[in-house]
Amino acid sequence: MQGTGKNKSISDMKAIEIVKLARHTKRPTTLDYINNMVEDFLELHGDRRFADDPAIVGGIGFFNNIPITIIGHQKGRNVKENVRRNFGMSNPEGYRKALRLMEEAERFGRPIFNLIDTPGAYPGIGAEERGQAEAIAYNLYKMSALEVPIISVITGEGGSGGALALGVADRVYMLSNAIYSVISPEGCASILWRDASKSAEAAEALKLTSRDLLHFGIIDGIIDEPGNGAHEDKETMSKNLKEALKNSLAELLELSIPVLLKQRYEKYRKMGIYSES
Repeated sequence: MQGTGKNKSISDMKAIEIVKLARHTKRPTTLDYINNMVEDFLELHGDRRFADDPAIVGGIGFFNNIPITIIGHQKGRNVKENVRRNFGMSNPEGYRKALRLMEEAERFGRPIFNLIDTPGAYPGIGAEERGQAEAIAYNLYKMSALEVPIISVITGEGGSGGALALGVADRVYMLSNAIYSVISPEGCASILWRDASKSAEAAEALKLTSRDLLHFGIIDGIIDEPGNGAHEDKETMSKNLKEALKNSLAELLELSIPVLLKQRYEKYRKMGIYSES
């Protein structure tokens, strides 16, 4: 894992090139990582209120013989699967399912791993009617006080509130070619210049790459990708991710719950620049 952001594979790349890698159709998905890292995984379904959202998967298993809960956005490999998974864009029931699993993890003292890879929360009429914004906001509120270690990793796209709903964690990491941003480059360009073709310029301005976000203190580290991207070697990528998770979890398990919560609170309070008058 890179601690300084000086990853040679990304240091000279343009932001829009990293955006394309983050969206690569063969990039490993949450279920790929689970299959390579977690033993005896049991997927759990449904939010107990409306439906089961296949855009988010989650369940329980063993990580290095430690029982854990793991949750993540799930994209498809082809058009049919992407339609079923809604291209990794969750409805509110997906976020409520995720929170249900995280609260269950807290009850049983299981650490939580969240893998983030979404263009954003689904903006459909039905999603808004069922409380999309409230579901995301409630996740942020509840995750801030969960009494178990939480580690979140942006593995591909980290889009806006759809990513934040799984992103309040004690440690936040990014794969070297992942992105994390309040809006897509195309959306930003359409708003600022009324021209989506200026997405490359927008990508640079958004500072959405792993090296940018490490520099600004938004994330805690960068996990190296093999070769020209995670899609080239899923097994090596899974090994790199597993090693980073193992080391980070070992550190967090050493902390008492009061210290864990205090550090989590302070982590987010110190982000950004503001002034008082």
